[in-house]
Amino acid sequence: MACKADRRSLCGVALNMIVCYDCMKPDFVLKLIINNNAIQEVDYDMKILHTCPKDDGFYMPAEFSRHYGCILIWPHRRDSWQNGAYAARKAFTQLITLISQTENVTVCARYEDYDSAREMLPPRVRVIEMSSDDSWARDVAPTFVTNGKDIRGIDWGFNAWGGLHDGLYFPWDKDNKMARKLCDLMEKDCYDCREFILEGGSIHTDGEGTLITTEECLLGKGRNPDMTKQEIEKKLCDMLGVKKTIWLRRGIYNDETNGHIDNICAFASPGEAVLAWTDDENDPQYEISLECLEILENSTDARGRKINVHKLYLPEPVCITEEECQGLDNMDGEPTRTPGERLAASYANFYISNGHVIVPQFGDKNDKKALQLLQQLFPDRKAVGIYSRDILIGGGNIHCITQQIPLF
Repeated sequence: MACKADRRSLCGVALNMIVCYDCMKPDFVLKLIINNNAIQEVDYDMKILHTCPKDDGFYMPAEFSRHYGCILIWPHRRDSWQNGAYAARKAFTQLITLISQTENVTVCARYEDYDSAREMLPPRVRVIEMSSDDSWARDVAPTFVTNGKDIRGIDWGFNAWGGLHDGLYFPWDKDNKMARKLCDLMEKDCYDCREFILEGGSIHTDGEGTLITTEECLLGKGRNPDMTKQEIEKKLCDMLGVKKTIWLRRGIYNDETNGHIDNICAFASPGEAVLAWTDDENDPQYEISLECLEILENSTDARGRKINVHKLYLPEPVCITEEECQGLDNMDGEPTRTPGERLAASYANFYISNGHVIVPQFGDKNDKKALQLLQQLFPDRKAVGIYSRDILIGGGNIHCITQQIPLF
């Protein structure tokens, strides 16, 4: 289609691209790229797909594979983040600055928070305006799949970790729209899977056909109660291109996500996994971790390998203080935290960037041990700790607030 607008009517310059708004339609934007002073038309077409990624030759790569970039959401919710999210924003800034040393970072910020994010973050970080209900990019941003040449996003359904059954807030409609918006922003096709409730923190893959998850989360009444375990497993295989799912029973004790896998277990490489661990038999976590260990050690991955499990010792129980609770707004007239409440602190909630393994730190004697173990398991990256208590108070940690974009 020929563009009737002349150069004087063109606007929206971005890099070497000019968007002609005179030609804009609801489902189509005409891009005009200037090459050697000549204008070339390029069609933009972000498709909403209803096919199966596995049938299309796409699969979910491991987090330890190379990344194009990472997505985060600037914290803002006052009943999640104490004192107006001020302390959390400083922790986010430290994390984002480190990630952006080796991969592209996009931070989504609400209209009213854009200036705060832009002022605090390095110039090399892209900040865009996008509405959200909270700041857990792992669970609301797309899960990306690849065919080795290009990537596509999966738009899962999101209901705030349990919907009206046991979800953490209502409404959640802004969060539920973010995955598709981000695919649109990146100009990547998007698989429509909103009928299936899933959060990114509930799945880990080794990139070679093996997935690990927990029954506590995926089989809970607040996710997909009308589906059987076998039906859910088939859905995971079809959407993520995996061949085998290893089901752990439960996640970290008192994890309000209903036991996300990313807080208790993760792949370090094919056939190698870390498991959150304690030797204290009086800790309720001991029984949970022991159960997970037995399952993992008696499992093989999709290629028939035994899984070598590395114990990642937990910090001593981390509990929220009365002062920290006072810094949180109430939700519907009720407090969101209780003084003395045990938080789901775990070193397993690390993020693997292109250059680093970024590990939560709690001011605990096991902080250094966690860094040492992960440095051994990731010799091609530098293990770096970030003090993350102000993220933990919100209900998650470093892995929960990040979502990687595979290299394409």
